[in-house]
Amino acid sequence: MPMYVGTLSFDLLLGDVRSLKQKRSVVRPIVAELQRKYGVSVAEVGDQDLYRRARIGLCAVSGEAGHLADLLDRCERMVADRPEVELLSVRRRFHGDEDE
Repeated sequence: MPMYVGTLSFDLLLGDVRSLKQKRSVVRPIVAELQRKYGVSVAEVGDQDLYRRARIGLCAVSGEAGHLADLLDRCERMVADRPEVELLSVRRRFHGDEDE
């Protein structure tokens, strides 16, 4: 059975945030919703010392390429639709068994 791994890396600009504490109050709910709603592995992976920027990494695994692509699309849309952040860029990677 094939295995597919997909990753997303989100580069976010946060809105009216003036401290790292405020940043956490914006980033944590996004991370938690992605985990809860889509069952993906997700964490803040960069720019922890910058209070108006955030980098969030996400990973998902599936036995079907189409299902994985759809899941990544839904995760990307959810983040892009959040009014408290501006999605500056998304880097998507897709790996299959044949990528060795």
